[in-house]
Amino acid sequence: MMEAVSLVGQLSGRAGALMNSSEELIARARRGEDEAFRLIFDRYGRPIISFIYDMVGRRDLAEELTQETFVRAYKNLKALRDDTKLSTWLFGIAKNVARESLRYKHRETDKVGIDDDHVIELSDGKRAPDSELLDKELNGVIRDALGALDEDKRLVFTLKIFQQRSYEEISAITGSSIPKLKTDLHRARAEMRRRIQPYLGAPTES
Repeated sequence: MMEAVSLVGQLSGRAGALMNSSEELIARARRGEDEAFRLIFDRYGRPIISFIYDMVGRRDLAEELTQETFVRAYKNLKALRDDTKLSTWLFGIAKNVARESLRYKHRETDKVGIDDDHVIELSDGKRAPDSELLDKELNGVIRDALGALDEDKRLVFTLKIFQQRSYEEISAITGSSIPKLKTDLHRARAEMRRRIQPYLGAPTES
């Protein structure tokens, strides 16, 4: 199992093996078949690391927290209810792991210092002429805008917009009602638009 969770960033995508159903993989993993858990990791590792990265904003930390997510999943496979969707369960664990990390970070520092790298990166307002650098800068603007959302809004925005999860699944992952999720997503969209539009030179909504 430890070999499986050490493969972040090196997911193999075994096409034939991934035809296994989630139910079959869970049953095999519960019997102690490490290969079955590797296949679970191959199937869900990329979306999980992407989700955690969107929550915490650091690739190295996202990789570490993804490993923690799958370690917890492996240890708690027997607690997974038969009527619970595997992806929902994994995203729920990832949500908890990311939240714990964010709350620890907030305890460590209450505000961003002026010398922090990602503040300096966009502070002078100058744009490099190279299109690749512009794309990287825009990505940084989007990342900063996402990071500025409060936790609930960032969670629903990431799961709905980036991970394309249904409201029903997001509700199961977060424990929030669908009306609350829709409200949070609407507000998250508005905040993201407001923060990004000045960079794009587009008029803001009145």
